[in-house]
Amino acid sequence: MKRRSEHVKELKEEARGWTPEEALAKEREHSEQLFRLKFQFASGQTDTLQKIRERRKDIARIKTILRERNLQPKSVKKA
Repeated sequence: MKRRSEHVKELKEEARGWTPEEALAKEREHSEQLFRLKFQFASGQTDTLQKIRERRKDIARIKTILRERNLQPKSVKKA
């Protein structure tokens, strides 16, 4: 079983190679999973908060990468 730090490194490396559309799709997918986990937790079907925390942090990592890309200066063509 992978350690959490290994999962984080893999996610970061993989996410940096995604197109913006792919990153948004992954963010949406993780958000849907988070919603389902919260619902399961509230209804008593699961008792682990760890998965909820991991999913929330994964969403934040994806949003951070998207934000970094938006803040990067666009390459300017010289005439």
